[in-house]
Amino acid sequence: MPPDLHLTLADLFLTILRFILVSSVVLHILLTKRNTASAIGWMGICVMMPILGTILYLMFGINRVTRLAKKLVSTRATGRQEISKLSSWHHDLDGQFAPLARMVGRLTARPLVSGNSITILHDGDGAYPHMLEAIENAQKSVLLCSYIFRNDTIGEVFVQKLAQAHKRGVAVRVLVDGIGSGYFLSPLYRRLLREGVPCGRFMHSVWPWRMPFINLRNHRKILVVDGRTGFLGGLNIGDENMVSRRPSHPVSDTHFKVEGPVVRQLAEAATWDWHFTTHETLSDDLFCHEYKGTSDSLARIVTAGPDTDLEKIEYTTLQAITLARRSIRVMTPYFLPGARFLTELGLAALRGVQVDLVIPLRSNHRVLDWACSANIAPLLDAGTRVWLADPPFNHSKLMVVDKIWSFVGSSNLDIRSLRLNFEINMETYDPAIAQSLDDFISSHKNHRLTHYDLDKRTKLVQIRDSFARLFMPYL
Repeated sequence: MPPDLHLTLADLFLTILRFILVSSVVLHILLTKRNTASAIGWMGICVMMPILGTILYLMFGINRVTRLAKKLVSTRATGRQEISKLSSWHHDLDGQFAPLARMVGRLTARPLVSGNSITILHDGDGAYPHMLEAIENAQKSVLLCSYIFRNDTIGEVFVQKLAQAHKRGVAVRVLVDGIGSGYFLSPLYRRLLREGVPCGRFMHSVWPWRMPFINLRNHRKILVVDGRTGFLGGLNIGDENMVSRRPSHPVSDTHFKVEGPVVRQLAEAATWDWHFTTHETLSDDLFCHEYKGTSDSLARIVTAGPDTDLEKIEYTTLQAITLARRSIRVMTPYFLPGARFLTELGLAALRGVQVDLVIPLRSNHRVLDWACSANIAPLLDAGTRVWLADPPFNHSKLMVVDKIWSFVGSSNLDIRSLRLNFEINMETYDPAIAQSLDDFISSHKNHRLTHYDLDKRTKLVQIRDSFARLFMPYL
């Protein structure tokens, strides 16, 4: 056969292959992608680079988590309905935030419950002693989920307490993220297994065909002991959170100790994550109970993730912003939300609500700071006051509306956190908690960011920041 004919057949084969790949990917995108910008972006990549673009789409563009979740969701949905019906502390709210309470109830299928005690804990110095004491006093069960669980000094203390609880017959389960707590090597995970403590790694695999899960992380931080005492917030487990010890890269944070009926909702979320990862169903008798706390705070757990909880945390914040009459205080380590959140926050400022946003002067991810600088001008235009907090870097995720409603937990205000990560927050309707958090946020309003600060950046810096902004969905 002539060489030219070989070349022609090879070109024809590649052309047909490219057409099949592009057509298949485009059809899949049209049928599954809700976000127009994401859909157009993926189609453009696949048209320009059919083979490489298809590989990238198969790895990072398909949400296979939803498919797995749908196989398991019927069990969780039934459990939520039973909790909603049986809860003795189910509370209906009246007044300004009644529409929010009804909406979140329908959105999450969880009741707003009274009879809760909520304690605000700052940094590892304030939170770790309470967490370790709870583990040490555990009688039936300990369920710990953490995005980052370091194999360092404080991590070793936690391992010892968990191992001791396991050895005295307490049902202990530890879930760490497959990326956050070490991808290739996870000494902490191996150490727990050596101690006999059941431990799982969320969506972890070294095999290429499992790589699509690499950008879907479990960012939740949960500790539930005996189904009675719970902890949640933004605090990971690592020496950098022990701010008083002056680590080289200190990370300040806010965590919450909760007691009362809402702990059962927290435990339910944690047992679901464990089941999702290991397929082991944990006993309600050991891990999930419903006890009254020593106070009477109204609270509810809100989960979000790329499974069946998509965008629920974002929807909750948007509804709260629309109901604000006087003030909105937001504190977040990274601020890269989508257009919907920016629009609602800007509209609140325009209608006369005092909106204060507190972000770090410098976070631990410089690229996110660059993107934020290119994305924040519309809020300044609308009258939002943006403040920069002095070091140490504060990792707290807090929102307070009208000094009545608070929203706290693990979720950052960026597209990745709101759309791709598995997150957990808690809403509270407690003016005392709201006032404390409002004061805490206000105490970090160290430097006001103005248009002048943005305009004085050099053109080269502005181009860098604008380029970084293009990658917002992936940062």
